[in-house]
Amino acid sequence: MKLERLKYALSVCKLAYVESIDLDRDFYFIGRTDSEISLVCRTEFAPDEALEREDGWRAFRISGQLDFSLIGVLSRISGILAESGVGIFAVSTYDTDYILVKEESFEKALDALRAEGYEIE
Repeated sequence: MKLERLKYALSVCKLAYVESIDLDRDFYFIGRTDSEISLVCRTEFAPDEALEREDGWRAFRISGQLDFSLIGVLSRISGILAESGVGIFAVSTYDTDYILVKEESFEKALDALRAEGYEIE
């Protein structure tokens, strides 16, 4: 399976309201529940109004479109990284999964996945 590294730094933010999100940006994930609003975005576009913000994330995605019938794709990747002592923050879209790792663990994560047969682009 191929993994594609993203070239930019990411931030994870907690927001009070969605109006602070610039929807014209090219990369972001918004999660809204009954108790919070979360945003994952490129660090340079993180809103100043964030209630909380954690910078220093890097990410890779699973290349191609994943069929909903596939089982265990994210579980396998997270298991490999857990065994290597690497924590993750995962986000899924309709097409694929994105795995965020803290900057200081990013190369360690990619090395662990390469060792298990993943191709890194």
